[in-house]
Amino acid sequence: MPDRSVADSFLRLVDLMARLRGPDGCPWDREQTPESLRPYVIEEAYEVLEAIERGDPDALRDELGDLLLQVVFQAELASEAGRFTIADVASAVIEKLVRRHPHVFGEVEVRDADEVMRNWRRIKAEERHARGGEHDPLASVPAALPALARAQQLGDKARQLGFDWPDMAGVLTKLREEQAELEAAVASGDRAAATHELGDVLLTLTSLARHLDVPAEMALRDAANRFVTRARRVEAAARARGAALTDLGPDERDRLWALAKHEDDAGPV
Repeated sequence: MPDRSVADSFLRLVDLMARLRGPDGCPWDREQTPESLRPYVIEEAYEVLEAIERGDPDALRDELGDLLLQVVFQAELASEAGRFTIADVASAVIEKLVRRHPHVFGEVEVRDADEVMRNWRRIKAEERHARGGEHDPLASVPAALPALARAQQLGDKARQLGFDWPDMAGVLTKLREEQAELEAAVASGDRAAATHELGDVLLTLTSLARHLDVPAEMALRDAANRFVTRARRVEAAARARGAALTDLGPDERDRLWALAKHEDDAGPV
């Protein structure tokens, strides 16, 4: 069983949030609504992700606390409106975890993680049907997801409807086709067509990521992080020569970039 201090700390947080929202609480907290807090939910989730990527346990602890605060804050607002309480939130997720892990809490046997995920998807579909939800699996993908993550999830759901390539070779063929259409649109000077074709290329890349079993959103984040690291190295190398990066010629910038790339332990782009 968890240490009693876990429950005590959580209950203290819940009580603290109620006090902040109370008549003698904080004016700012009292003004908030579920809608006004939306940006903070997203911001805190990304700060948790950043702390994980940095491998910083102290920062991760703090950022998880900030994210937990958003959960408690939203639950407090719902409780005040008579919709549900933080206890209802906890009970719902407990019931869901038990229901979706019949191989742990029931008699179901599974061979591997893939079978666990197949069962998970089946149980989710059954839950949606029991609630009178749509049978369309695409309806379960949140529209608020970052575009790459949403596109990849939509592709995974579409696969359940039979819309998918049988293997990675088919995706690569489609990618080359979309690239050719993008190049033609760019060459024509048609900005609207180029934007359309660029979207198709990006969508196809998320299908490739799915076949590679790689999260497209994370792959792009990692690439962006590598770019930042290399760009800073190049800028520092230019400063060491007593020059601004913009003062260097293209060949010298390319040479410094190649050196920075060579130093990157993460491997080639």
